[in-house]
Amino acid sequence: MARKIILDCDPGHDDAVAILLAAGSPEIDLLGITTVGGNQTLAKVTNNARQVMTIAGLIDVPLHAGCARPLVRRAEVAADVHGESGMEIHGFELPAPSVAVEPGHAVDYIIDTVMAHEPGEITLVPTGPLTNIAMAVRKEPRIAERVREVVLMGGGYHEGNKTATAEFNIATDPEAAHIVFNEAWPLVMVGLDLTHQALATREVEQRFAALGTRAGDFVVGLCGFFREAYREAQGFDDPPVHDPCTIAYLIDPDVASTVPVPLDVELRGELTAGMTVADFRAPAPQDCTTSVAVKLDHEGFWDLVVGAVERLH
Repeated sequence: MARKIILDCDPGHDDAVAILLAAGSPEIDLLGITTVGGNQTLAKVTNNARQVMTIAGLIDVPLHAGCARPLVRRAEVAADVHGESGMEIHGFELPAPSVAVEPGHAVDYIIDTVMAHEPGEITLVPTGPLTNIAMAVRKEPRIAERVREVVLMGGGYHEGNKTATAEFNIATDPEAAHIVFNEAWPLVMVGLDLTHQALATREVEQRFAALGTRAGDFVVGLCGFFREAYREAQGFDDPPVHDPCTIAYLIDPDVASTVPVPLDVELRGELTAGMTVADFRAPAPQDCTTSVAVKLDHEGFWDLVVGAVERLH
């Protein structure tokens, strides 16, 4: 059976690739997409989601906008990496969106969808700040026992990017992340230690160019801007494409191997606020519900993404 998911995102170049991977993979049943302020303002990332969904042909998938700012802290966007629109692109003309934003808040959509399905059916896949997910589980705590698992892109047990110790999604709203990490649901953290292995090399980019399709050309355009931005902002020769690693793991867990380990989020450290703390000191206790992704099958990962994009004519 296809895995039923809600993708909570802030497109974003890598979020866009995650949407394409979900849309083109028969193993994924994409029930809905929700947006959250993160890489850019809520209005901009929601418009980006509409454009990506149009390219992917997701005209029947509901889109709901969610929280515009973190629970406590001031909103900070990632224009240095994603540009002023949140999804700047080279050599590709983005279409006028043919997907509307549905009425109703993303938090309510998440709650209503989880409660309308049987326990263990819905997987939440957040690839932006965790504000919507935290708000949903606070508003309706019963979803914690009904969600199959939360597979999120964020954090890192050895690496940071917004600061020396903290990854952008978690550092943007660490209070929300603390709520989500400490709920009873199974949680997989697909963090920088894994996603920095998901590099979009020139060879990978050429595979998308060779498809000769609109979706393939879109990915090439995304890579063009993303490569330059990442080189200038963080010194990468090839950009890491973080967010689709979550979807790839759901399609084939062997693509991203995981290790059970207790996780938490630092809220108050002067140098470490937003840091995800993984306790590797001993084997995880039997009741541990959290794990981290550690090793990516690079070739297998890109085979999944290219195959999915190829299906999107």
